[in-house]
Order: sequence, then structure tokens, then C-alpha cells
Amino acid sequence: MSDKNQVNEEGLHEEELQQELDPNQEESTENQETEVGPVAKLEDEIKDLKDQNLRLYAEFENFRRRTAKERLELIESANKDTLAVLLPVLDDFDRALKNIEETEVNVPVLEGMKLISHKLKETLKGKGLKEMESTLGQAFDVETMEAVTQIPAPTPEMAGKVIDEVEKGYFIGEKVIRYAKVVVGKEA
Repeated sequence: MSDKNQVNEEGLHEEELQQELDPNQEESTENQETEVGPVAKLEDEIKDLKDQNLRLYAEFENFRRRTAKERLELIESANKDTLAVLLPVLDDFDRALKNIEETEVNVPVLEGMKLISHKLKETLKGKGLKEMESTLGQAFDVETMEAVTQIPAPTPEMAGKVIDEVEKGYFIGEKVIRYAKVVVGKEA
């Protein structure tokens, strides 16, 4: 029995030691969790704040770029209405120059009109007005042209292409201020 008693006593003694150690272990585990817990929470909070700061910075940069782009577009198109009103005057000068016969009496008038027309065109060009290239013979493009009418094409190759230009088109910067008014050929 002494062996059994001795084993029982040792078992009891080990259980007591474990019970004494367990509360310490539980306390140390709790201390580790409480120590790691606030640090982890603070690190997560720092990570979230950095992420929030980065997103806010990116949003501000996008806002800054967008407003700068809008400002440039506004400056480019500030005179749009004024320039659009002057386009018929340019058309009238072109028509008048085409229709004035060059005679001895009309030479000074023709020269004066050419000078005024040139000066007006150069002034408007300085304000951002740009004349479209001639559209004759080009394929019809809805981005820059407006079809006034269609007529039978003189040749099969001219079907879908511009046969005549009624009015010139104009740009302000890269935007169309007036579409070129054209006559388009259609298949016969």
C-alpha cells in the first residue's frame, strides 16, 4: 500500500502544483492578451487611418486635376458665343470676295476687303478659332459635318463622300463650334 499511497500522494501533489500554476498561467495569458490586444488595436487603427489618409489624398488629387482641366476648358471656350456670332460675317466676306469682279474700278475695293477679311480671320484665330480643312472629296463624317442634302453621285467612287461644301466648319481648340454643312453623294 505504501506504493499506492505514495503514487496517490504524488498525484495529489502534482494536481495541487498544477492548480497553483494554472492561475498564474491564466493571469499571464490574460496579461499577454491584454498587452497584445491594445497594441494590435492601435496598429489596426493606425493602418485604417493611413488608408483613410491615402484615399483622401488621392481624392483631393483627382479633384485638383479635374478642376484644372475644367478651368482650361472654360478659358478655351469663354469666347465661344462671341466667336459663333461672328462666323456669318466671315462667310459674308468669303462670298463677297468670290463675287467681286476684278476690274479697274473694283481693285481698291477688292484689296480693302481682302485686308479686312485677313485681319478679322487672324484676330479670331488668335482667340482660338480654327477653320476646318476643306471637306470636298472626303468621306462623310458625322463628328465634323452636317449633311444638308444628298444628290446622286457623279461617279460610284463618290457615293458617301462630300460633293460640295455649303458652309465651312470651325473649331475652338478641339471642339466643333460649327459643323461643316455639306452635300453628300448617294448611290444612283
